[in-house]
Parts: sequence; structure tokens; C-alpha cells
Amino acid sequence: MLRVGVFGAGGRMGATVCEAVAADLDLELVAAVDPIQAGGSAGGVVAVADRQAMVDAAADVVVDFTVAEAARDNLIWLADQQIHAVVGTTGFTDGDLERFQAAFTAAERACIIAPNFAISAVLMMRFAELAAPYFDTAEVIELHHDAKIDAPSGTARLTVDKMAAASGDWAPDPTEHEMLSGVRGAEGPAGIRVHAVRMRGMVAHHEVILGAEGQTLVIRQDSTDRSSFMPGVLAAVKAAPNRPGLIVGLDTLLDI
Repeated sequence: MLRVGVFGAGGRMGATVCEAVAADLDLELVAAVDPIQAGGSAGGVVAVADRQAMVDAAADVVVDFTVAEAARDNLIWLADQQIHAVVGTTGFTDGDLERFQAAFTAAERACIIAPNFAISAVLMMRFAELAAPYFDTAEVIELHHDAKIDAPSGTARLTVDKMAAASGDWAPDPTEHEMLSGVRGAEGPAGIRVHAVRMRGMVAHHEVILGAEGQTLVIRQDSTDRSSFMPGVLAAVKAAPNRPGLIVGLDTLLDI
């Protein structure tokens, strides 16, 4: 039975992870850490402020759903402690990923980072990647709750990366004058435009719109509850002991 700890256990996502781990017969929730909301309980475990609790509880795998600033330090620390990491935090740079790759490879431990743990989101990215070579234009819209502090989402960035890798032949943006600055969104790889929405009442939603002469294709994924991420999180936790090094994206674990 894998012993699991959770960073960010006091947040809504972290608490949901704690409950999911506690309910899984193959996993044991042994530690919950949240410096801001220490003292709260999730999954039957009381959150504490000191991350040393992960070591004291002999955690095999630690799930991190915090913010990039905290996770950058947490992940290097986990590698130093020879603990596997499963990460839902977004906002990392290419330099961060290089550091994680080096640290976890040296430790012979896994660091699985997924911008989105929803199976529907993994499929959405794969479908967009498959469709990309057959269209001339594409734009990506991501919509999230108003507490998300980074934009665009990691899922949107990864989707555009996959589409750009699948096809570099995209029509140029015809816009010559922006009547409102930024109205056309941000220009991603291969010129694919990305738009971010932050709105109360939403959780996580992604839409890819592809167009060619006389036709369009819309691929949309909606997570209406945080429980949608839990099957992917649990799958990553169970896979971690057999996947040393850095893995970005859930698709490789699911063979999608």
C-alpha cells in the first residue's frame, strides 16, 4: 500500500485529493501540509504547517496542489528526500522543468506534472493534436474560476504546443488594427491565438476552434466539479514508483 501525503491540503483541490486518497483501498493518506490552513482536517488527517511531516510519516508519494512559487521549492525538497511527486500546480517555466528533471533523475524518483488531471482534458488535447494538420486556422479559449492566478492555463499552453508540433502550416492573423489592445489574445507557438477567461461559477473549461475553407471543428472539454480530476491524480500516484524522472502530461501514463 502506497503512503501518500498532500501539499496544499487546506485548499479546495487539496482537500478533494485528500478525500480521494483516503477512499482508495490501495492508498493510505499519511500526511497533509498547508502552512496557511494548518489545523484543518481532510480525509481524516489534520493538516500541519511543517513539510517535515511528509518525512516523519514515511510518505512514498506526495501530491502538490499549491502555487508555483511554493511548488518550486517543495519539489526540489521532495527529490532531496527521495519522495515521488505528483503535481497539479501550474505556472512553471522551462527552466523549472529542467531543474525538476535533473533533481528527480538523480534521486531515481518520479515527478509527474500534469496541467490537467481530467481524462476528458487529456483526450481533448489529443483530439486537437490529431486534427491540427487538417486545418488552416485555430484558436484556443480557456475558461477558469476567478481564483486562478496564472494565465493562460497550463492545459491551454500544452494544447497549443501539441498542435504547433503537429502542424506548422497555419494562416497568418489577418488583423491589422486592434480597436482594444489585446482583443486578439496572446500569440502562442506557430501563431495560434490563446484567450483566457476568469469568471465566478466556473471550474475549468477548454475549447479549441479549428477552421478550414467551408468548415469548422469545435473541441470542448468541461470540468464542472473538482472530482473530475481525481481518477487522473490517483492513476499518477499509483504509477509514480515505476516512472523515475520527469513526466509532463497524463497522456503518457494513459497511453493516449
